[in-house]
Amino acid sequence: MNDTTKTGAPEAGVAAMDVADWWRTEIIDMAPGAIRVRGRPIEELIGNVTFPQMIWLMLRGELPGASAAKLLEAALVAAVDHGPQAPSIAAARMAVTCGLPLNGALASAVNMLDDVHGGAGEQAVELYGLIDDAGGPEATEACLERWTTERSAFIPGFGHRFHKPVDPRAPRLLGLVDAAALEGVCTGRFAAIGRAVETTLLARKGRPVPMNIDGATAVIFAELGFPPPLARGLFCLSRSVGILAHAFEQMGQGGRNKGPTPPRYRWTYNGPNPIETDDAG
Repeated sequence: MNDTTKTGAPEAGVAAMDVADWWRTEIIDMAPGAIRVRGRPIEELIGNVTFPQMIWLMLRGELPGASAAKLLEAALVAAVDHGPQAPSIAAARMAVTCGLPLNGALASAVNMLDDVHGGAGEQAVELYGLIDDAGGPEATEACLERWTTERSAFIPGFGHRFHKPVDPRAPRLLGLVDAAALEGVCTGRFAAIGRAVETTLLARKGRPVPMNIDGATAVIFAELGFPPPLARGLFCLSRSVGILAHAFEQMGQGGRNKGPTPPRYRWTYNGPNPIETDDAG
């Protein structure tokens, strides 16, 4: 009898279940020749559901109606790209000039989609929920005051450093929400809350503070019942398309070790100057 047996090791069948139960999931089941996603055979999903419907199924465990999926799709399409000046896109392009393959460029870029660049949609869904719980649009002023006191001076989802006075994506997305609400696909209450935030900020600042892409997609995610953390995840899915396109384009253009500015431009140096120090001595 070996030492393992003496210490009371589990029998083979028990050990196998111990390994099988190490991970638990309701998302996917597999057996030889069979794959079931949320209980649905993959061969029945292929060719019959759209990619937005598949995203919804994976995240929520159910297939959405065509109209709800179309609204989700609109949000995903709207946020795919915002040009090389966006930090995540710039990082992807620089990454491939440093020799990274596409997957490395994607990883480098997505890792930059944090609270400041990429997290505003999640925060906006949270803010909309706070206003909704407090009574809806009438509670906007008080909730914004609470947000700026407890969370941040920045109101997520509003204002844009480039698009002034209007982010062209926001009115289009809100129009689609309005149409979906008329069809009964969603309630429209988060669209009303988003507009109330915009109106309140205008009154506060005395100038337009436009709803941006994060605020508009947050309206859709909230209307469709996605919790705040998934808003960021969905934005990452959307922006990954732009990241992939830019990284692949940069591969075709070539270039080695391209930094954020052309080599002839230098940064501002504010440290001590040894030459000046020597002269002074």
